[in-house]
Amino acid sequence: MAAAASVPVRVCHQEIVKFDLEIKAAVQDIRDCPGPLSALTELNAAVKEKFRHLRGRIQELEQMAKEQDKESEKQSLLREVENHKKQMLRKSTKESLAESASNITESLMGISRMMSQQVQQSEETVQTLANSSRTILEANEEFKSMSGTIQLGRKLITKYNRRELTDKLLIFLALALFLATVLYILKKRLFPFL
Repeated sequence: MAAAASVPVRVCHQEIVKFDLEIKAAVQDIRDCPGPLSALTELNAAVKEKFRHLRGRIQELEQMAKEQDKESEKQSLLREVENHKKQMLRKSTKESLAESASNITESLMGISRMMSQQVQQSEETVQTLANSSRTILEANEEFKSMSGTIQLGRKLITKYNRRELTDKLLIFLALALFLATVLYILKKRLFPFL
């Protein structure tokens, strides 16, 4: 750059350097950003905006170069413009890579959310199974206690059936004895001679 460069050219150079540094910092922020997705999207938008400003300043510098009176200054400025354009192209490639990384990160975050939902559903299913298992075990314990009660009831019914049979037999014997006694008494009264 010529020593006698005009103030607007120097200001334009300073702005180009400033935007260049800001873009580098923003790309580094994208690399270091752990998420969430909204933060990555915001950083991407900031990089694109800075690129837009950088392109504008490079175009201004190119226009200033074309307006220079001295051919040497004009050529010097045009070479700088070409260098800046090449650097911007490299940075643009880096921006594309950063955007690709951002898209990959977004996809990975989506997969992570889906996996988290699946894990939560699995936990809920396991909890439901545990509750069902506990209910089944409680029902099984209840059935066991009912089974014990039923067996006790069966023993009591068997015992009462035997006792009923014994009672019937005793009643039959008592009736037979009563009838035998009645017959004996009748025989002695009605037929004393026998």
